[in-house]
Amino acid sequence: MSYEMIATLMFASMMLMLFTGQRVFAAIGFVAALSSVLLWGTGGVEIPFSSAMKLMQWYVLLTLPMFIFMGYVLSESRIADDLYRMFHVWMGPLNGGLAIGTIGLMVLVSAMNGLSVAGMAIGTTIALPELLRRGYDKIMVTGVIQAGSSLGILVPPSVVLVLYALIARQPVGQLWLAGVLPGLMMAGMFILYIYVRCRLQPDLGPPIDREELSKVTLAEKLRLLRAGLLPLGIFAAMMVPFVNGWTSLVESAAVGATTAFLVAVVKGRMTREVFENSVRKTLMISCMFMWIILAATGFGAVFDGLGAVRAIDALFTEQLHLSPWTILILMQLSFIIMGTFLDDTAMLVIVAPLYVPLVGELGFDLIWYGVLYTITTQIAYMTPPFGYNLFLMRAMAPPEISLGDIYRSIIPFVLVMALALTLVMVFPQIALWLPGYVYGQ
Repeated sequence: MSYEMIATLMFASMMLMLFTGQRVFAAIGFVAALSSVLLWGTGGVEIPFSSAMKLMQWYVLLTLPMFIFMGYVLSESRIADDLYRMFHVWMGPLNGGLAIGTIGLMVLVSAMNGLSVAGMAIGTTIALPELLRRGYDKIMVTGVIQAGSSLGILVPPSVVLVLYALIARQPVGQLWLAGVLPGLMMAGMFILYIYVRCRLQPDLGPPIDREELSKVTLAEKLRLLRAGLLPLGIFAAMMVPFVNGWTSLVESAAVGATTAFLVAVVKGRMTREVFENSVRKTLMISCMFMWIILAATGFGAVFDGLGAVRAIDALFTEQLHLSPWTILILMQLSFIIMGTFLDDTAMLVIVAPLYVPLVGELGFDLIWYGVLYTITTQIAYMTPPFGYNLFLMRAMAPPEISLGDIYRSIIPFVLVMALALTLVMVFPQIALWLPGYVYGQ
């Protein structure tokens, strides 16, 4: 059997196991271990073992539990409530102002957590009931929360970009900086769409009643502004030393986690229940990521040993005569298709052994491609029929919001995200300028 056929069989076997409902790490790890034993005999057991040792030696992996803990401390202690109250008071007088404030909330939550699930949970529990109570159109606000929560995997400290860095062997700091401008650009495009839409159709997002707003004093507005900007201070305490080279990535993660913990203590919100929930959820998510990375590195080692990447590169470029850009676009389309039934981590570890080296072979920048992958994943999250965010929203939304409402709500936001993806593809410097500037200094 040719190596190309073996690689195809491995990939097909893994996908078949995933369709049967097996856990992602179990499907990938089992195929990797079994293939290595069948290909190289008893010596093949060294591949999974060496993958485990490699995982334990990845110092940067220490950042994952610390970033996740930081996010859960801030969300469990309900500091995000202060954020929304700030946006409620300062943005409420505008048509669509609360929806615009919700996007701002999601950006700051992303900077606190790095996971889209946290943004979705905060958005549906804090923002959605208030938006519906204020008479906002239920279809529009449902799309706002789904689109805003997707920013969590692009704006630093994105956990997905950390995983991509580990698998693609790229600097985490450069990937984070590469995600800043595309993430802010996408948030700005969401805000512009909401503003224009609500100006044209004021009934979709009515402003707060002026009588109610007049009851809020200037002192109260300033107090809310200080409380709402507190997460920005935590983010700055973590990122400024790292960007300036004063701390390493792991040290910055420790600073962020410690600062968030101390803030919750000082504000009197670090109860035993909050601490226990934060630690338990951090351990659960961290262990899940570690198992998946372990399985992915084993699978990648076997794939690389077969020379599958070079064979597939030759198939696309020499036999099918496809241009590098055509191959890249086909990759992005495959991510959108896989995103209808897999989450971002599963997609990354399944295709990383194949796509990441192939992107390098085609001559593209792997930092830039990490941003493309992340934006495409955001689109896949919101693509019917089985987009990850669609079902999260269905599970968390009130009964009056139907699945049909959720499907209709994402159409304009998916179009905005597709435009953002196109801009980053056509103008790579949107992603590459900031890391080039900072690291060039």
